[in-house]
Amino acid sequence: MNWRGEIIQKLKDDPQVTVLILGGGINGAGLFRELALQGVDCLLVDKADFAAGATSKSSRLIHGGLRYLENREFKLVAESLRERNRLLENAAHYVAPLKTTIPLCSWFGGLLKSALIFMGCKIAPGSRGVVPVKFGLSFYDFVTRKNPRTPRHFLTGKAASLRATPGLHAGIVATATYWDAWITQAERLCVELIQDATRANPRCQAINYVHLERCQDRGVRLRDEATGEDFVVCPRVVVNATGGWVDKTNAALGFQTRYMGPTKGSHLVVDNPELHRALDGRMVYYQYDDGRVCIAFPFLDKVIMGSTDIRVDDPDTAHCEESEIEYMLTTLRSVFPGIKIPRENIVFTFCGVRPLPRTGTDVTAMVSRGHGVRVDEPAELRPFPVYSLIGGKWTTFRAFAEQVADRILSRVEVERKCGTEQLAIGGGKDFPTNPARRSEWIQRVARKSGLQESRVTDLLERYGTAAETYAVKATAEQERPLKSLPGYTLGEIEGIVANEYVLHLSDLVCRRTLIALLGDAREDALRELASIAGPLLHWDNARQEQEVKRASRFE
Repeated sequence: MNWRGEIIQKLKDDPQVTVLILGGGINGAGLFRELALQGVDCLLVDKADFAAGATSKSSRLIHGGLRYLENREFKLVAESLRERNRLLENAAHYVAPLKTTIPLCSWFGGLLKSALIFMGCKIAPGSRGVVPVKFGLSFYDFVTRKNPRTPRHFLTGKAASLRATPGLHAGIVATATYWDAWITQAERLCVELIQDATRANPRCQAINYVHLERCQDRGVRLRDEATGEDFVVCPRVVVNATGGWVDKTNAALGFQTRYMGPTKGSHLVVDNPELHRALDGRMVYYQYDDGRVCIAFPFLDKVIMGSTDIRVDDPDTAHCEESEIEYMLTTLRSVFPGIKIPRENIVFTFCGVRPLPRTGTDVTAMVSRGHGVRVDEPAELRPFPVYSLIGGKWTTFRAFAEQVADRILSRVEVERKCGTEQLAIGGGKDFPTNPARRSEWIQRVARKSGLQESRVTDLLERYGTAAETYAVKATAEQERPLKSLPGYTLGEIEGIVANEYVLHLSDLVCRRTLIALLGDAREDALRELASIAGPLLHWDNARQEQEVKRASRFE
């Protein structure tokens, strides 16, 4: 019996569970770990793969939220900056500072609109000049003054800015530069949170591809999509962490809510060396004529561009449309007019659904990016409360999880055992953050494993300090590079498939590696990966062919 079957059989034998978490995105995974560390038994399920929703389709920024200040969300920005700094410490294997430059085309532009928005007027934001941006960045520096994990902001005049960033639009008057952060392996960090939880508390279990059917027999009926098998669990508390799908999930639980007003955000991944050189390791954060904030930043050897902000009624229908692609290319030309990005430079597109609360405004930029929880108390046919998680963003997942966990702990009468403010995640434990320690770690593991230092470096960047466990055990056969993807080895892929909840080939290429995101999920690569995963997951030739077709659609 495989790991899924073992978990489901245990739940059939004893269906009682203290907390059932529906949704294995970053908020659900963060709460799962938070509760596990306090000794609470939890079951985490997701109708698709872990991190398959907005978690894997975000801009990959870990940021304070500069533009939220206009909406008077000082508390959210302060919390985001503190959590950004914590992730720089606790997830240093994936989260790193990101130098960011804002091109500014006026000195006082946007002051009136910003003031009106600040006073509560429901109007679209306008282009912001040097003065309002200076105010916002000064607040950034003030909040982080006691724990300055990044340098302070500074302004640069027009001539120096154009020299520093070749190709930048000549109509600027100055640029502002500050630091936020970015995350390389967002999906892997989500999986590491789940693994941390199950290691800390063996009574906690997580299963992907498990669909909520309905309430039944004073419990919740679930279906394993892998086998079609149904089973019932009886929770004391249910947490609805399904993001943009919260209202749909509540309907399946037997009651109606109108909590969500999600928007979709589409992004492009482009392979354009000229743009990559112009960015020179920094993000350019700019505002288009319609007031929408856009970004472009180097992501390894590619560039991520985004994003749109469009209201969606049904999150299942969200995808990156042709009009959004043209919009993003058009906005970039307003900043780098001389850089041409032909369509063949676009190697990947993705679209995520932001779990925003329902509001009365049509101006999506004004909808709060904060987080909260709505509690629906037990009903006649539903003997458990449902905690619906509303809003939130990648940066603040730990704080959100902590706040929700405290409410649940009070309800189930369990005292908190520990905090997570300074708790490293997965391969971030003991990660060497300065060059000397990094070099020492690489040399030590290279000597111990017999691998080349360059190979150990790649493993460290990909898996953090967890790479050492693989490196010291890897055989020559396991270290055989793949023909289609020589940056990966046979042993790496086998380890991911065997140990990281992989059920489909798309899980491997889209959410356990960066293969799809970087445009490397070619047919030859998919077939080679399927031939490796197949024997481990008991796929025959026909199933391997199905998995290749599914993965080519990035499902």
